[in-house]
Amino acid sequence: LSWSRLAYIGRRHLGIFFNPSTSNWTKVVSDAEKIVGYPTSFMSLRCLLSDELSNVAMHVRKLVGTKHPLLNTARGFVYDSRNNLQMRGLIVLLMSKAAGPCPSNSDPICDGMVSGIYPSQRNLAEITELIHTAFLVHRGIVNLKEWTNSDGPLKDMQFGNKMAVLSGDFLLANACTGLAQLNDTKVVELISSAIGDVVQGIYHESSSSAEEGNLTVASWEDQTFLSHGALLAKSCQAAMKLARHGTEAQNLAFQYGKHLALGHKLNSDLQPFVKSGSEAAVFSLDSAPVIFHRQIVGPERWRHQLKQVQNMARQIDYTKLRGLIKMDRGVSQALDLCSYHGNKALEAMKCFPPSEARSALENMACAVTKF
Repeated sequence: LSWSRLAYIGRRHLGIFFNPSTSNWTKVVSDAEKIVGYPTSFMSLRCLLSDELSNVAMHVRKLVGTKHPLLNTARGFVYDSRNNLQMRGLIVLLMSKAAGPCPSNSDPICDGMVSGIYPSQRNLAEITELIHTAFLVHRGIVNLKEWTNSDGPLKDMQFGNKMAVLSGDFLLANACTGLAQLNDTKVVELISSAIGDVVQGIYHESSSSAEEGNLTVASWEDQTFLSHGALLAKSCQAAMKLARHGTEAQNLAFQYGKHLALGHKLNSDLQPFVKSGSEAAVFSLDSAPVIFHRQIVGPERWRHQLKQVQNMARQIDYTKLRGLIKMDRGVSQALDLCSYHGNKALEAMKCFPPSEARSALENMACAVTKF
């Protein structure tokens, strides 16, 4: 478990909206934030600056100078303009605004709408961000079974893991408290199931062996939806439920969140294969282009190719492996699937009335298909 591996663990799950090349995406996001009335970069700041978490932060400061990935995660919350870490809340707000007010003006919920968004929907957006942030922190926990002396003192890693568990649990508890205060059992059920989906998705990611090549494209989509798409999709659906919109609007919002999440994960997975200057970049053996490639060449040839690019210490030469993968159709098939999900997200928005919010969501769906 080398330092580069630790750093990779710390940043690999910054979310579905991590992309090293963000000029187009950042502009889309910046325009979208103006529509909902304020930037969402620090949507969970109220919780992050609370007295309880301040006490945790004092202990996290002890990790400065160590190699624990929790530090990289913490820095990302304070300033990470390239990566747009907190995007789920923005999409929930845009979806709320695009759908418009509740159908029945006599409903008490119709009071208190600000900039086309109900207070409960803004609270939901913040809850969604808190849940996502909690899982980001938890995913920074280091597997001590892979620890070596080169990673630094073992006690630093153990202490960092304790802080990651404590911080993530605190954020998740705050999110659950806020969820209960929405006073909507259906929304509580939806978001609770999304939390369960994320846990299940992370478990599958951790338990699957990339080198064995057991993951198919279909199972990759299922697993990616659980770990990266369920929270966004079900939060968009819950936003419709809070405004008393019908089943059709709820389903369309769910479909948009699902396909946008899958499209952006594909975009992120494809970056090392399509972006110029990324020849030396490390990529996951469970990324979409690799899975398509494995499915094309078959398990036997895949194992042979892995042996070809490994040295005596079983370290992979990713430049060589990238070359082998690009020789087949795996990358082009992943590009096609990315376009498919982007188009499905666009299709879901067609039934909503024309508005700036709808246009912003459509621009996001288009952005995930551009490289």
